[in-house]
Amino acid sequence: MQQQFNHPLSRTPSASPPSEPDSTAFQSPPLDHIEPDRTFLLSDVLLLKIFSKLPISQHVSNSLVCKRWLYLNGRLVQSLKVMDWSFVSSGRIFNRFPNITGLDLVRSYFRMPRNSGILVTCERTSVHVDTNYTVDGFLGETSFLPSNEVDKGLTLVAEKYPNLQRLVAIGADEEGLIRIAAECGTLQELELHFCDDLALKGISGIKNLQVVKLIGFIDGFYNSVISDIGLTLLAQGCKRLVKLELCGCEGIGQC
Repeated sequence: MQQQFNHPLSRTPSASPPSEPDSTAFQSPPLDHIEPDRTFLLSDVLLLKIFSKLPISQHVSNSLVCKRWLYLNGRLVQSLKVMDWSFVSSGRIFNRFPNITGLDLVRSYFRMPRNSGILVTCERTSVHVDTNYTVDGFLGETSFLPSNEVDKGLTLVAEKYPNLQRLVAIGADEEGLIRIAAECGTLQELELHFCDDLALKGISGIKNLQVVKLIGFIDGFYNSVISDIGLTLLAQGCKRLVKLELCGCEGIGQC
């Protein structure tokens, strides 16, 4: 008798090679079609004309679009208040804002910690200070830029902004103001802080100057002396002067 044995099916997986993966399963989704920037077809002159019609409040957001728009919007700015002196000394201000006609440099003159939680404000001047900021009731010399640094900055301003019409400066000596007088023939309004008679000798050469404001003393900040001698020099040089405003100039007597 022959015995037949039925062998069960083997549970061992076959040795057949695995199937190749479906390459279509790993394809990245199609990218959205990117439209070209149509503004590149417009000239700088035309874009500037468009930007000039927009509200000033939109200039900052427009500047963030691209480097070209940043540069073009900077050309529309005509008045600027500088907070950091390095912006002037490095020359960045002149590339970023080439058409400035009104410039305020007062805040950038103070070398005080910006991360301080103490803000001292007097009239229109505000400065961050530490707890030991005063010397005899005023800011110490280390709190200000050296006068030679101020003169270098004013020299750059005179060279780059010959069409300047209004300037607010502080701590300037005769040398820097002489350069302003020589290069900025259209300057009509000058506000000068923390100055003396020699500084007035420098600005006496600004022939078209019409409005001058001199601030010699601000309580808690600085104290400088302007005398009759300085005003005499100013009057002799600035023949077109129509307004003179004096603040904290206690050294002046009868002119």
